[in-house]
Amino acid sequence: MPIGNKTVYHANVSSTNELAADLISRGSAHDGMVISAGYQTKGRGQRENKWHSDPFMNLIISVILLPKNILPEQQFYISKIVSLAITDTLKNYSDHFKIKWPNDIYFGGDKIAGILIEHTIIGDKIASSIAGIGLNINQKDFPEEIPNPISLSQISKNKHNVQNILERVCRNLQIRYTDLQNGKLNKIDRSYENLLYLKDLDSQFITKNGIIRGVLRGVNKSGQLIIRSEEGDEKVYSYKEIEFILNPTNR
Repeated sequence: MPIGNKTVYHANVSSTNELAADLISRGSAHDGMVISAGYQTKGRGQRENKWHSDPFMNLIISVILLPKNILPEQQFYISKIVSLAITDTLKNYSDHFKIKWPNDIYFGGDKIAGILIEHTIIGDKIASSIAGIGLNINQKDFPEEIPNPISLSQISKNKHNVQNILERVCRNLQIRYTDLQNGKLNKIDRSYENLLYLKDLDSQFITKNGIIRGVLRGVNKSGQLIIRSEEGDEKVYSYKEIEFILNPTNR
């Protein structure tokens, strides 16, 4: 079933990812099924952060994927294709959108979208993946505790139809998902690396050993970040092992 052909809309939910997980557990989910909401009360992001969105202003969806032939060690490719589908959609408005590893979309130094991927792995297969997407579209005022939000409306100076953008995201995700199912991993890698935020730039990061300076070289096949240190050696970092430091030079 093409992504978005079956869409379930709720005006108000706790979490679209939770609804998607419930559908999967009851055997009622289909590959490419989309759960959409006007507002969610318990939206979640990465690092256990909350995702804030004013009612009916932004895109809030969860996409259910039931991939075939994708191994557990390849699970980061789901994150890659979802990130690319969003940037594929946004490039109609600007060429300045980037993918901030692992799952954020940035415009300059500001965050326009967040992605939360949740997998269920059974044996040696990914049984299901839920891709939760929050994309700021028409919202202009954000809580002060959110450090660097931005919306498409603020960028373009226009109001946008959320449903139209949903349809574009689904079409673009279908294209990228088809590439993944057909094993076009190198194509996905190239597209992702070309849009990687701060790639090849001297930057600062927080690790368990404190603040380090290095150059972001890319992401390996397992989804780990590759950083070249000031000494010239390369180290890899998994999620939660490293955090970006955003400052005026890289914002």
